[in-house]
Parts: sequence; structure tokens; C-alpha cells
Amino acid sequence: MPVRINLPDECGLGQALSVIGGRWKSAILWELHERALRFGELRRRLPGISEKVLYEQLREMERDGVVRREAFAEAVLRVEYSLTPAGTALNDAAHVLSLWGLAHSGRSGLPVAAE
Repeated sequence: MPVRINLPDECGLGQALSVIGGRWKSAILWELHERALRFGELRRRLPGISEKVLYEQLREMERDGVVRREAFAEAVLRVEYSLTPAGTALNDAAHVLSLWGLAHSGRSGLPVAAE
């Protein structure tokens, strides 16, 4: 189920957060940032996620235009998931937000705000 963020439609932050909201989407985004992964590989990298939930999250992210699903017609069907250019840009933005979170929690040694 997509996460609803109560921000005005003009606020791009609300749109971005609705795409990566929820328990697993930001982790999926992070796992796909280096290379394409098959479903089983992705599931192994996300301990605790069920196949059903992973499938649903990937479908929602595909619908939102941040994940690409590519099926290869081989003897055994092979499917890989990767980030689209929009997904890569979203991951870059999420990384900056992550750095802020670490600084805000005092765990990174980075300043919280520019002075």
C-alpha cells in the first residue's frame, strides 16, 4: 500500500517521500544503486522481507518510474531489477537526506546545519 504524505501538491518533498515511504522502499533503492539484481539476490540482501512484500514494493516502484524490471527469455526465465535514471536521482537525494540524519543524530561528526 502506498504511503500517503500530507503535504501540498506543489511540494516536491511530499512526492519524493511518497515514492520511498514505507518500511522497505528506501532499502530496495539502496540495494539497487550499484547494479541490477535478480529477485532472489535482492531478497537475500533484505533479511526479514517476504517474497510477497518484495514483489509488491518492486511493482509499486516500477509504477512510480524508479525501478526497471527486465525479463530475459532464456531456458530459465531470468528477471533483473535496476534503477531508472529517476531512481538514481532519487537515490542521490536520499543519500543526502541520510547524511543529514546521521549528522542530526550526532553519529557522523558532520555539522547539522551550515553556519
